[in-house]
Amino acid sequence: MWNIYHEEKPGAKHLKIGRLGEDLAAGVLKRVGHKIVEKNYRKPYGEIDIVTNREGVLHFVEVKSISGDVSHITSGVFGPEDHMNYEKRQRQKRVINTYLAERRVGEETDWQIDLACVYLTEQGDLVKIEWLEDIILD
Repeated sequence: MWNIYHEEKPGAKHLKIGRLGEDLAAGVLKRVGHKIVEKNYRKPYGEIDIVTNREGVLHFVEVKSISGDVSHITSGVFGPEDHMNYEKRQRQKRVINTYLAERRVGEETDWQIDLACVYLTEQGDLVKIEWLEDIILD
C-alpha cells in the first residue's frame, strides 16, 4: 500500500515525508548542476516546491513524495504523472505565472516545469527518485 502525500491534506506525517522528499530532490538537483533559487514559494492558490536555475533556464520543480511497501514500486501502478490532476495543473500554472510576474522574469528567460516523484520506504528511506522534465500543463 502506498501513501501519497499532497499539500492539500495537512498532517504531521505527511508534512514530514513531503519535506524529506523535497530535501532529497533538492540535493540531487544540486549534484547535477542546478542552483536552488527558492523553495516553497507559496500563494493561497498553490505552491512551487523548488525553483532552480541551470544554465540560464529556470526550472519549476513539483515534488511528489510517496511512502510505502517497496515491492510495489516496480509494479507500474503509480507514476509521477498520475499525481498531477487537472486542478493541480491549473493551480501550478497560476502560481508559476504569479512567480514570473512578481520576480519580474523577462520573456527572454527560458523556463520549464519538472516533476520529481520520490519513493520512500515506510521508514522514510529513499528507494528512488523518478524525474519527468519539461512537462506540459494543459
